[in-house]
Amino acid sequence: MNISSVLVHTLPRALSEVRAALSALAGVEVHAATEDGRLIVTIETDSLQGSSELFTLINQQPGVLSASMVYHQFEPDPDKEA
Repeated sequence: MNISSVLVHTLPRALSEVRAALSALAGVEVHAATEDGRLIVTIETDSLQGSSELFTLINQQPGVLSASMVYHQFEPDPDKEA
């Protein structure tokens, strides 16, 4: 499992729309938001490619000014270990 934390900066007027759009993406969770347009988000996926694709989707959302990956961790799936 890949777990990433992302700081997303949005236009303040677009905050609620961006928050809703990100929350609708599978594997994305919005944990906090500020009135000036910053969101704390986590991404959880089964692959590095999946994390990269979600990060790209976050950056491409209308109203998003920037998204910065703050942390990334890979945890092996114990059920898939041989």
